[in-house]
Amino acid sequence: MTMKAGKYFIGDLCYVMHPEWDEVCDLMFPGRGGEVEGEMTLKDGRKFATFGTAYGDGEYQSNIGTSHGVDSGSIGCILVEDIKDDTYDDLEEHGAIVEFTQPFEVRKENNSMLIFGHIRINTDWDDNGEDE
Repeated sequence: MTMKAGKYFIGDLCYVMHPEWDEVCDLMFPGRGGEVEGEMTLKDGRKFATFGTAYGDGEYQSNIGTSHGVDSGSIGCILVEDIKDDTYDDLEEHGAIVEFTQPFEVRKENNSMLIFGHIRINTDWDDNGEDE
């Protein structure tokens, strides 16, 4: 999937999408069945992408040195300008703010590697040096 260029928050979207979290969960788990991953669109037209982590909640590191705390078992990306939640003063406490100057690909590889353009977040704890 390709996301348009812009400044994005990359991290657990539960931290930045409080007002619409129920709608996000309905998109991720339609009918509360199996998880749907990838690009999604809210009723108001805002787009985001999200992928489940290999081992659920925890702390995951990216290839650019950012730390991503996870409480929803997923990591995603959304344009910073599309974040309507003003609960947090510093979004970077909960993920990374990355400027993409061109459209970029998002995908999940091998059930554990989450890719947002040049950003790689390995959610396999064995490869991160942590216990399962």
